[in-house]
Amino acid sequence: MHAADIHAMLMQHAAPMADAADAHAVAGMLALALWEAGEAGRPATETTGLAGDDLCALAAEFFPQARAMFAGLRGRPQPFAGVDEECLRELLRAGTTTGSAFEGRLADLVARRCLRPNHLWQDLGLHSRDELSGLMTRHFAPLAARNRADMKWKKFFYRTICRDEGYMLCAAPSCAECDDFEVCFGDESGESLLARARRATDLAA
Repeated sequence: MHAADIHAMLMQHAAPMADAADAHAVAGMLALALWEAGEAGRPATETTGLAGDDLCALAAEFFPQARAMFAGLRGRPQPFAGVDEECLRELLRAGTTTGSAFEGRLADLVARRCLRPNHLWQDLGLHSRDELSGLMTRHFAPLAARNRADMKWKKFFYRTICRDEGYMLCAAPSCAECDDFEVCFGDESGESLLARARRATDLAA
């Protein structure tokens, strides 16, 4: 089963009272992480950055009828996080909108997926950067408000961490004058990883 099919199945079992945008986003994150874990022969705790009980709780909150998919992960510890990931977790957890358990789990999940090589919206299983920006505005409002120049989110996270720690990242007087402007602010178009996974699976069939 490829990631797009997992996403569709989860959405079929979405809790009736769940926020539609959040359910779609969480389904994308879980679908891509489950698919990657299966491809690599690893538990989904490794691809989500969540402890097994937290992963089960997240699934139960949004997709209660699909809880059996995650039951085997109960009791698994949260995977090891390096220094970069710990810094990202702290930044995101400190910038949540309400401090809810869901937002804490979301912070850890986003931090783990930031370590992947693609645009963050792609590695979260979302369909576009706009979906990621909406998620940030809803659940990380204080942090999102600091991204006034609409910098790419992954770049913004790392730049914020370095600024908060007192490091100087760039000698240019402003971002507009920096040689790496396009790296931080350029286009973030591309194919979603859910669509890419489906195409790869179809070609292999």
